[in-house]
Amino acid sequence: MRVLATAGHVDHGKSALVRALTGMEPDRHEEERRRGLTLDLGFVWTPAGPDGEHLAFVDVPGHEKFVATMLAGVGPVPAVLFVVAADQGWQAQSAEHLAILDALGVRHAVLAVTRGDLADPAPVRADALRRLAATSLGAVPSVAVSAVTGAGLDTLRTELTRLARTLPAPPADADVRLWLDRAFTMRGHGTVVTGTLGAGTLRVGDRLVTSDGTTALRVRGLQCLQEQRTDVSGVARVAVNVHGAPDGVLRRGEVLLTPDRWLLTEVADVRIGGVPAGELPREVHLHLGTAAVPVTVRPLGEDTARLALARRLPLRVGDRAVLREPGGTRPPCAVTVLDVRPPRLERRGAGRARAADLARMTGAPDGAAELRRRGLVRRAELLAMGVPAPTAPVAGDWLADPEHWTGLRARLTAEVERHARQHPMEPGLPAEAARRLLGLPDRTLVDALVRTPGDRGLVSGQGRLYVRGGLRPALPPPLAAAVDVLRGELEKTPFRAPEADRLAGLGLHRKELAAAVRSGALLRLAEGVVLLPGADTEAAAVLRRLPQPFTLSEARRALDTTRRVAVPLLELLDAHGHTERLDDRHRRCRPQGHKEEGAGDGGGRESNPPARDPRAPRF
Repeated sequence: MRVLATAGHVDHGKSALVRALTGMEPDRHEEERRRGLTLDLGFVWTPAGPDGEHLAFVDVPGHEKFVATMLAGVGPVPAVLFVVAADQGWQAQSAEHLAILDALGVRHAVLAVTRGDLADPAPVRADALRRLAATSLGAVPSVAVSAVTGAGLDTLRTELTRLARTLPAPPADADVRLWLDRAFTMRGHGTVVTGTLGAGTLRVGDRLVTSDGTTALRVRGLQCLQEQRTDVSGVARVAVNVHGAPDGVLRRGEVLLTPDRWLLTEVADVRIGGVPAGELPREVHLHLGTAAVPVTVRPLGEDTARLALARRLPLRVGDRAVLREPGGTRPPCAVTVLDVRPPRLERRGAGRARAADLARMTGAPDGAAELRRRGLVRRAELLAMGVPAPTAPVAGDWLADPEHWTGLRARLTAEVERHARQHPMEPGLPAEAARRLLGLPDRTLVDALVRTPGDRGLVSGQGRLYVRGGLRPALPPPLAAAVDVLRGELEKTPFRAPEADRLAGLGLHRKELAAAVRSGALLRLAEGVVLLPGADTEAAAVLRRLPQPFTLSEARRALDTTRRVAVPLLELLDAHGHTERLDDRHRRCRPQGHKEEGAGDGGGRESNPPARDPRAPRF
């Protein structure tokens, strides 16, 4: 199916023409038929050739009082049948309708000069073609017709069929955005809505949401051209029987959306066409699809402005819309959406800076440019803006501009190094603190920065960050002196760990012990239990000389130590693959050179952490 809207001045024969083309009555209301004046949108269709295709028409009113209704009809439609009467020529609403089509960027049309039986159509045709050529429509085919005599109708059908076949087919897998032009209730069926499906596919059973983002609906049934369907793809006129709609929610101007795929926004930065932004009234209406929403205009640059919407709309970058002053004499002006998630403008001069940024935007969705502006953005959010993702995520769903990511990496390294210099006796920089320092929205981004391929300057462990090669920092002189005293005592009795009071007497409290362990000066076995580095290897050598297997008591006597030291020391030897437990009482030494899988890589209790394992012990 291909869908066209009519356009043209009131009483130029739009409804009579589509009635003659389709054999169907577009005026649904008795008053319209009695007065011969279209007051609301009408919907009719006709076959378009032997291949089974159809042409559907959205017939719009031409009267100046119903321009908002006309906008609702042409908003979602990709092509128009522009009508000018030969006996009246170009009129005020002809100009306004053309300005609206130009503002929306419509590029496909056929010109029909009606009432060719009442006046010579040639001069009107030439004038209208000239006017259309100066807009987004460009050069269009034209036909002189008479709905009364039937002259030219076959030629017009041929041109319309040719136009329909040249219209680009929208993607069937696109996210659904169905602007509603009618909503009513049918006995036994419930709520039914109609609209022009511009892209994507609707299926029975689909879940949809409204523009409030919370009202969830289920598609109970579909009709297209009054035929029951299980699915419908755009472009198509479609009637949708929905379940779950509260009273009064669904009406013209509402929209049904694929869930979680659209960014609903109340603020958008746009480019204005047709009039300088500074000349716009402060309060106007934004027309998009079938919606007409009051907006407040804040000019930013010569042709850019910020719109504050009275209600949220599913806008995307590149959307074309119309700004119009209801009841005013100003012509409608074009809007191209540039940014649907713009930054706040709070500081002095922020508006001028923003105008400079907007001047560089084209209005075409550009993933790389969007990443450069934002630095970091979730992939789903970028797609919801209507912008393709230019690269793979760096962490989870997060995308990053490469230059920005490199800068974050440098800043993170600098912060970790600064923390190590300023706090030599503390563990590495906490990852959460790093996240806050860099202003990152997600902790996973910190982890991804540490794991950046090709850059092995940082390491992490136990929620903290360290500079690789900086895990053995020099101890402050007082602490180094205390450790030297302790080293002298342990060299005499290597497995006799000092008691808590002795450590306290040397000034080696929890924080000092942690710094000494990180520096490689001491080996931690358990809370408040330390030996010299290498004591675990010496202990393994002593135990290999024992008859195998051996008990805890035998190991304790061989090592000349206490149970307080022997228990965690044997657990450390088990973890590192030097020994293994056989039962509740016995252990044995493993053959030299043998290490069980995972030993020494953090699979058990750790010895002094090597440079590749920065986990800071807790005391």
